[in-house]
Amino acid sequence: MKYAVCNELFEGEDSLTCLRLAHRLGYTGLEVAPFTLGPTASQIPAERRSEYRRMVSDCGMEIIGLHWLLAKTEGFHLTTDDAQVRHRTADYLRELVALTHDLGGSVMVLGSPAQRNFPASMTHDQAMANAADVLRKVVPDLELARVRLAIEPLGPGEGNFLNHASQARSLIDAIASPWVQLHLDVKAMSSEGIPIDQIIRDNAGWMIHFHANDPNRLGPGMGDVDQRPIFRALREIDYRGWVSVEVFDYSPGVETILRESMQCMQRCQADAQ
Repeated sequence: MKYAVCNELFEGEDSLTCLRLAHRLGYTGLEVAPFTLGPTASQIPAERRSEYRRMVSDCGMEIIGLHWLLAKTEGFHLTTDDAQVRHRTADYLRELVALTHDLGGSVMVLGSPAQRNFPASMTHDQAMANAADVLRKVVPDLELARVRLAIEPLGPGEGNFLNHASQARSLIDAIASPWVQLHLDVKAMSSEGIPIDQIIRDNAGWMIHFHANDPNRLGPGMGDVDQRPIFRALREIDYRGWVSVEVFDYSPGVETILRESMQCMQRCQADAQ
């Protein structure tokens, strides 16, 4: 199993020091939030892309891709009825595909709840159709760059679009491309009302990426969720993708989050053998 960490954890810290620490603790992948490199993808110059990729590589790690794709941007939305906004959003996602490729990554996790939630005047099916319209336009770029888009279900605390893995699968089926698949996240799955390990097993044929964390917004093993059944399920489905630590509460500090998360994941993986 390959372990990664999301780089927004390092904001306000020395990136080089954090990367070296992460590698020393057993992380070999880095997942990048675009806003950590520049306000928008078009504002991240080629030299910045190559410099960042080289820095990560020099620390013994690799960039696995992007997440928070539309966070901290303006003028983009996935489910809107406004065709022009959907067109702009598709164009921007194409820019992010190019950024992912330039960084050496191969996956883009589509969460960004603020840019996909729909109003009460719209049904979920209408929102689904609008989202599919946007994502179909991006598929040729994904295929050309050999980058896969991973649709992320999020709990109702985040928004109202794709709250369940089954809903995300419906969107994936509507797009019908092998370049658009499923992402699962422990924090999000904890709100589904179904055991997390069962959700993993039920979606084994679609899942290409995984976030390890806890509903308390910290890392795996830093909250109440028993991570052992989760890692057993990952083992049972022969999951060979990345397990990426994504946290939202940075207060314990970078080293504590990295260390305690890794210790938990390694214990759980050993127990699953």
